[in-house]
Amino acid sequence: METLYSLKEEVAKIYSRYESYILPVIRFVLVLITMLLINKNIGFMSKLKNPAIVLIVALLGSFLPMNASVILIAIIITAHLYELSLECAVIALFVFMIMFFIYFRFSPDDSAAVLLTPICFFLRIPHVIPVIMGLSGSPLSCISVACGVVTYYIIDYAKTNAKAIGTGSSPELTQAISGFKTVINGMLKNDEMILMAAVLAITTVIIYVVKRLEVDHAWKIAIAGGSIIEVILLIGGNSILDTSVSVGFALVSILLAVLIGLIMEFFMFHVDFSRAENVQFQDDEYYYYVRALPKVYVNDSDED
Repeated sequence: METLYSLKEEVAKIYSRYESYILPVIRFVLVLITMLLINKNIGFMSKLKNPAIVLIVALLGSFLPMNASVILIAIIITAHLYELSLECAVIALFVFMIMFFIYFRFSPDDSAAVLLTPICFFLRIPHVIPVIMGLSGSPLSCISVACGVVTYYIIDYAKTNAKAIGTGSSPELTQAISGFKTVINGMLKNDEMILMAAVLAITTVIIYVVKRLEVDHAWKIAIAGGSIIEVILLIGGNSILDTSVSVGFALVSILLAVLIGLIMEFFMFHVDFSRAENVQFQDDEYYYYVRALPKVYVNDSDED
């Protein structure tokens, strides 16, 4: 364990020393992966698939605020969908505007989740997101997670139905109205999207609430309890909504999420519960009852 503690302290020192360089690199990689996945799945506009354009967007994302990067990615998705069909682009733009209104109003600090969630869906590990955001975010992080889920399903719908949508476009009014109805039903009346958005959002809130409880090993309880509840919600939602979400793949994703959660706890909240102290003090107006939990350092093992 001493080796792990030493590694943790070294990582913390390196991050604090080079934070101004590390964060832009992380943003660059996040935007770059997002662009590559978008082009792979809905790369209908060939100009946006140009490697130079991809690199420029990723470089912009490295120094722009994350919220600006999210808006830029939404514009790029809309442009690809416009190349496929006007109906898709209009509906997607309308959905993005609603999402951004809610997102910027309630959870503008969780922009990374909006990009990470679709990425995790494409990697088939979406259930790591509630653990990451529940442990590092706030209760309102569920909004960013839900926005990311909707974004993924918009892309997935366009990818899956590209041939039917592309050949169905027509300048005639009746045909256009019919096209809008088809796209609306396909994008928004998606029970699987509703189920996944609800499950991931609820799990995010549960993990956040439980990890804040004043009990020993609250983070571990939050990770385990949130994961169990997530499985129950998936199974129940599958039955109620008659969706085809694979519980098997979900279990693998959730097990990975548990591992990631334990790693996050080690780096963010690794304390020695056996040495917890309850402290009481007062001022002129209040009594204060404080529970102090010492952090674990390398020299702790030497003292023992």
